[in-house]
Amino acid sequence: MAIRQISVFVPNQNGALERLVNVLAEAQVDMRAMAIADTADFGILRMIVKGHDKACAVLREAGYLVSQNDVTAVEIPDQPGGLARVVSILADHGVNIEYTYAFMTPSHGHACVVFRVEDNDLVDNILAQNDIVCLKHSGSDETPW
Repeated sequence: MAIRQISVFVPNQNGALERLVNVLAEAQVDMRAMAIADTADFGILRMIVKGHDKACAVLREAGYLVSQNDVTAVEIPDQPGGLARVVSILADHGVNIEYTYAFMTPSHGHACVVFRVEDNDLVDNILAQNDIVCLKHSGSDETPW
């Protein structure tokens, strides 16, 4: 099952990230994962949050350009070769990975990796057939994992 990711254009200037995260903090939006890709003029902040509809609304209200798309998030063992196994399985099935980012959950002994791919359902099926855990939204408040 795919997870909703929010992408926000952020000016590449001093204090811009601070302003954005403060908008989310004031709205009590909990960020679960994030990554920033930058250019000379702006960055694209990609994040997974608890309550993505609320996050999108408050960011738009604050004047940010916001988009949403689906990504696949997987749980992999926190050990050498954990990511290599997942990427190899996807490559063997002809899946192109557009981008990826990761975060650690040391208390659970695993890493979580987010993949942007063309067909999340296909990737979920491939990974499930190979006993790789895909993370899911749970509950009515859109809480990922």
